[in-house]
Amino acid sequence: MAGRINDDDVKAVRDAVPIDAVVSEYLQLRNAGGGNLKGLCPFHDEKSPSFHVSPAKGLYHCFGCQEGGDTVDFIMKLDHLSFAETIERLASQAGITLRYEEGGYTPGRQQGERTRLVEAHKAAAQFYVEQLDGPEAEIARKFLAERGFDQAAAQHFGVGYSPAGWDHLTRFLRGRGFSDQELVLSGLSQEGRRGPIDRFRGRLMWPIRDIAGEVVGFGARKLRDDDNGPKYLNTPETPLYRKSQVLYGIDLAKKEIAKTNRAVVVEGYTDVMACHLAGVTTAIATCGTSFGEGHIKILRRLLMDNAGSEVVFTFDGDAAGQKAALRAFEDDQKFAAETSIAITPGGMDPCDLRLAKGDAAVADLVEARTPLFEFALRHVVSRHNLDTTVGRAAALDEAAPIVANIKNSSIQHESAVQLAGMLGILDTQFVVKRVSQLARWARERGRDGGPEQGRQQHRGRPQAAEQARPAPGPRGPALNLRSPAHRVERELLKLALQRPDLVSPAFDAYGADEFTAPPYAVVRQCIEDAGGTTAGANDSAYVPRVREAAPDDTVRAMVTELAVEPLHTRRDPDEAYAGVQLVAVRLAAVNHRVTEIRGTLQRLGPRADPEHLAAVQNELWVLQQYGQSLRERGYAAL
Repeated sequence: MAGRINDDDVKAVRDAVPIDAVVSEYLQLRNAGGGNLKGLCPFHDEKSPSFHVSPAKGLYHCFGCQEGGDTVDFIMKLDHLSFAETIERLASQAGITLRYEEGGYTPGRQQGERTRLVEAHKAAAQFYVEQLDGPEAEIARKFLAERGFDQAAAQHFGVGYSPAGWDHLTRFLRGRGFSDQELVLSGLSQEGRRGPIDRFRGRLMWPIRDIAGEVVGFGARKLRDDDNGPKYLNTPETPLYRKSQVLYGIDLAKKEIAKTNRAVVVEGYTDVMACHLAGVTTAIATCGTSFGEGHIKILRRLLMDNAGSEVVFTFDGDAAGQKAALRAFEDDQKFAAETSIAITPGGMDPCDLRLAKGDAAVADLVEARTPLFEFALRHVVSRHNLDTTVGRAAALDEAAPIVANIKNSSIQHESAVQLAGMLGILDTQFVVKRVSQLARWARERGRDGGPEQGRQQHRGRPQAAEQARPAPGPRGPALNLRSPAHRVERELLKLALQRPDLVSPAFDAYGADEFTAPPYAVVRQCIEDAGGTTAGANDSAYVPRVREAAPDDTVRAMVTELAVEPLHTRRDPDEAYAGVQLVAVRLAAVNHRVTEIRGTLQRLGPRADPEHLAAVQNELWVLQQYGQSLRERGYAAL
């Protein structure tokens, strides 16, 4: 039975690893105001950032899909890890040694499957690096040197060598405590006639890391003529490695991609190395597959769909390269970024170009890029005979929709004019109007409810809590968020969670009946159960205590959402702002009670018991006077 991780160690891990540092490993975060950060949600596709992170509270929440939680929840959900695996990973990053209860800790037995596979890959990567220095690896060192890569370059990228024997790595990892089942599951070994043997033998090895920097697979290049395998052999699909969801070099390039708002997509491992060594440190590559949906999602989260961001594809100028470029163009509309193409001269890839002409030539290649839609236009037009009217008309029919799909309206107009010139059509306005008409029809189809409707409507719209949205089901209660009373109750609860110092001790005196939305009343009770706002001021464990006090996941999700959602003030909240919310909630509660009492008086009628009638009328008078005082004196009347 797996040992339980010591509670104090779990707390130490939570405290030691800031949530913004963890989330930043997966997506770009920008200032959202109020000390919060925001980015594109990694749990669902969206056009504008609705994923908010509160470093002060250690929480995240997406106002688009309602996912939320703390650092541990984030890693568990995104990487599909168990609680124990997540704590083990974060502890490793923080340098914390975990203690296990219930009989102690036995390495290899009490860790989760994914953690074990990651550790096996980490050990394998180090093993391959060490083998590169041996006499057998002379052929691998020569291969690198012939392509302009010295020992420092190999070390930077973690390049290694797999020995030519049958089971060198398998025996090494067995000695580290890994089972045969784990080695086969990881893809590092494969079943042989007499048990597991090494999958990679006698090859140059590139470790493939995920965006968090963990080795999840390998790319292996054939070196010897007697190797009957493919030129490049990659790790098979495993619980760790899915080629459609990994990009080689993303761990090294991600910060520069986010900083410069540019990603350069090349075709191979040596091309990534050449680009980085030439100063193009935003270069990445797919691993034995074409660039697709999963890769787009990774880049979009780093680029944040900034209007000024760009994805540059580099392809050889041959027929295969042109085909790959056109395939990339099919995905152009899935980026908000502009897409461009850099065609390498003479059929050379970036690695060859660096060898032949130096680092500057690689950098110049990227700078001399061409918009991908322009490349696609020229390709389409080249297939038609422009010397005939029929040919020009056919080319226009095929090319106009490409221009109509360009997102930037000014570029769309210029491109329509450019298309008219390509086709030799003197009536430029005819082409411009044709493109505009197609673009308008596309927009109208989107408004009529096509598959793009939700994405187009979502793009650029604020994710304010007050907007009406579908009931989030089990992740959150359905509320009429347009109700003014509910809006101020929500704002006050946000203050009570985010800035308890501004609303205490007044908030703690508010009763459950002050909150007319039942879920908000439950959150208020959770705050009370956690010690109230007075105890929560300047206490980093306050919000976690409130979350722990939640009776179920629905309320816990609501607490997380309120703790992360930005306050509705453009300046830093102060006591005056907090006072306005306190008064508004109290006044709404008073007005609500006044309405109830008036209904009671109407039901009692003239034949009611005089004493009871007088008591109800007196309560109504007192509440009306108190309401008037709140309206006139504000916070002082509380």
